[in-house]
Amino acid sequence: MIEAVLLDLDGTFADTAPDLGEALNHVRSLHDLPPLPLATIRPQASHGSRGLLKLGMGVEPDSDGYEAMRTAFLEHYEAHICDRTKLFPGMAALIEELEERDIPWGIVTNKPHRYTVPLMERLGYATRAACLVSGDTCEEAKPHPAPLLHAAALIGVQPGRCLYLGDDLRDMQAANAAHMIGIIAAYGYLENGVDTGTWQAAGSVQTPFALLRYLSL
Repeated sequence: MIEAVLLDLDGTFADTAPDLGEALNHVRSLHDLPPLPLATIRPQASHGSRGLLKLGMGVEPDSDGYEAMRTAFLEHYEAHICDRTKLFPGMAALIEELEERDIPWGIVTNKPHRYTVPLMERLGYATRAACLVSGDTCEEAKPHPAPLLHAAALIGVQPGRCLYLGDDLRDMQAANAAHMIGIIAAYGYLENGVDTGTWQAAGSVQTPFALLRYLSL
């Protein structure tokens, strides 16, 4: 039986794409570029500032001007971190059900601690989570298993008794490496045409609340 549920943040727990998209379009406006539609930004929203700046500005970390763009992006995002971000439909009900069943849940994200904690506080779930493991909590981030193993240790549950829900290949790679049960959040920020059948997940859900059917694995 599953004894703990761990969740990715961006694209799984909360729909952060609107605020991330606004930060990217802020950078574009500084360079006299028109805003990109949210539908274009959403599939890249799980890839952080690096992925979004590549999408919106065509730059990589070694490109001229990258650091200035990244600073502008992050400063704007930090100032507007929860203007339009909301939990995905059904996530609040899932959390309530887990708490009713006394199943601890936590967040394991590659988002830096600097943004993870304020966002979870603004959403009202920081103190309800059994753990908040960010991208800089451990020496390695996902797809390395260290963050997931750290989360399991914080909760006091064996990794094999944990279920991890995420919307990216690296989430399933981390879950498998940690010997956890990995479930794909198919409602999240999956890129168009991606074949999740190659991700070696234990299953997938179209809504957060549907995760309940996997708790008896």
